Amino acid sequence: MSEIHQVERTIGGRPLKIEVGRVARQAGGSAWVQYGETVVFAAAVADPESNLERDFLPLTVDYREKSYAAGKIPGGFFKREGRPTEKETLSCRIIDRSIRPLFDKNIRFEMQVSAHVLSSDKLNESDTLALIATATALNISDIPFPEPVAAVRVGMIGEEMILNPTFPEADNCRMNLVVAGTATEIVMVEGEAREVSEAEVLEALKFAMTAIQEIVAMQAELVEKCGKAKRPIEVVETPADIEEKTRALTIAKMDEALKVTGKDARREAINLLKEEVKQKLLEEFPEGERDISCVFHAIEKERLRSMIIKDRRRVDGRGLDEVRPITCEIGVLPRTHGSALFTRGETQALVVTSLGTSSDEQKIEDFGGEHWKTFMLHYNFPSFSVGEVRPIRGPGRREIGHGALAEKSLLAVIPSNETFPYTIRIVSDIMESNGSSSMASVCGGSLSLMDAGVPIQSSVSGIAMGLIKEGDDIAILTDILGMEDHLGDMDFKVAGTKKGITGIQMDIKLGGLDFGILSEALDKARAGRTHILGIMDKAMSGARSDLSPFAPRINVLEVNPEKIRDIIGPGGRTIKRITEETGATIDIDDSGKVKIACTDAEGGARAIEMVRSLTEDPEVGRIYNGRVRSIMNFGAFVEILPGRDGLVHISELDHKRVNKVEDVLKIGDMVLVKCIGVDDEGKVRLSRKQALEPTNAG
Repeated sequence: MSEIHQVERTIGGRPLKIEVGRVARQAGGSAWVQYGETVVFAAAVADPESNLERDFLPLTVDYREKSYAAGKIPGGFFKREGRPTEKETLSCRIIDRSIRPLFDKNIRFEMQVSAHVLSSDKLNESDTLALIATATALNISDIPFPEPVAAVRVGMIGEEMILNPTFPEADNCRMNLVVAGTATEIVMVEGEAREVSEAEVLEALKFAMTAIQEIVAMQAELVEKCGKAKRPIEVVETPADIEEKTRALTIAKMDEALKVTGKDARREAINLLKEEVKQKLLEEFPEGERDISCVFHAIEKERLRSMIIKDRRRVDGRGLDEVRPITCEIGVLPRTHGSALFTRGETQALVVTSLGTSSDEQKIEDFGGEHWKTFMLHYNFPSFSVGEVRPIRGPGRREIGHGALAEKSLLAVIPSNETFPYTIRIVSDIMESNGSSSMASVCGGSLSLMDAGVPIQSSVSGIAMGLIKEGDDIAILTDILGMEDHLGDMDFKVAGTKKGITGIQMDIKLGGLDFGILSEALDKARAGRTHILGIMDKAMSGARSDLSPFAPRINVLEVNPEKIRDIIGPGGRTIKRITEETGATIDIDDSGKVKIACTDAEGGARAIEMVRSLTEDPEVGRIYNGRVRSIMNFGAFVEILPGRDGLVHISELDHKRVNKVEDVLKIGDMVLVKCIGVDDEGKVRLSRKQALEPTNAG
């Protein structure tokens, strides 16, 4: 039986324990991490054989939250966990983006890491713990993972930085970042904020690094105690003669091909050059197609990076800090509630806003508890946007991640549900793409919200920054192309208003970045965002004063909770009658808040009147238009509110003497009456004569 090893330290005021050797001993490496009473387990395994025909890193990452961790049984017929939830997908991406850049790119054996949440105390978030467990499992295994890596959350309440905020604390944070790093450098950042400054973001990253270094040291201690020897990496060397001849035929022409303007034309020029080189060399090296392609791709990467580093010139002719041409079109779809077409170079997003009622809210159940989303953004990336043929399936991890980032970036300016009682859904359909489509979704989303009449606090723009680093030479790129993202070292997305940052995401391929580069990238991103905001504000600088005529109008009434049953009626008949007669939808919560929504103003007004009449009490001095329900010899009973009658005494029927009630009223008549009193038992006294115009008595 293997020996159990454990390390423990206090992180953020709570004990963090990492244990190995107790479970999953047949895996290449496994770890059990506990923080508070939240427990996450991770295991890492690898195929013993390498497939040298692969030209990518064969890594699979999985993250699952067990229902039993929160003492629950899954819903649905089968009572089993099913497809990954959106939360699980986003957590999986955090792990993947943090570890993938650190692997040796020559690895060609299949690897799989799995992280499972086994217990949740409903206070501590599990995604950062999953990364810690995953990194520990990799580090103690024989898989050649180079060094420990860890992640923490940083919250900011007021001016105070908080390490690993609990779920309740996170709700009050001005900034909430997930930061992953090694002992010396940051490798991944993801988060949202409420218009914070670049200086505050940097402060949060430095604050995170202190804790990350402690957790990394815990992993290193375990590696020293029980780490396995790393297996060798098989590297396929390209024959020297193939490399030499491929370079001789390619370099000069590659420089020319990279200067071709336009994504499609440039890619066609590069592909033609590749075919030309292959045709010439395959005669001499008939088995060398794969080697020729590898060298060709390496040259493409080298020459693009050299052009940027040495010539300070980019493939589309822009300077390093230059943003592509932008056009903004508002209200492009006539029957939607709000729409915008945002185009930046060869990236284009059609973004549409729809307004709904509380019945359209999305129910979310996670370890933080049950809550309802009133704002959501969905991002779609169809294959035609890049001229490719692919099966049409549901959203993948990338689409879910991009949508979540754009949603976070806009959330800071969305009005509260008390101020604007609508459910808001934004859909961003990418019509064409050449880099930074998620940030185009932010810009288009901001414009479509204003077109829909949503009173957002300010416009939001987003930009993707890139990096080329060769030794001590660096070039930070503003508004990167897809090619610059693919062949560069960083994809750093920053969104925000003129006031500050609202969303941030950083992925790197270097193995880490220092704070100097991060600071410069943030400053350049601010300049780029400000430039884009200027163009957006020229197209539309504020929300429309009126909603679309096709959007529902929502009115909110506050009623006595005891009156809710009167609105609903026996078996729901009353509320059903109101909705059928007016076309309105009515949502009622237990506190007595009634939301009435209707696309027809007249129908909405009628529904409001009907609800008010069901819930209000008779008001002394007010005149009502009532219906005669019954007649007695001493007077008539008149219904002035639904289910509420009052007595009009015979002496109150007219200014002149009335001998018989039937001489003035009949059952079913509509009659104006004035409420002249309500006794302690709730009996209502009415007067017809006081509701009449004054008469001249003889």
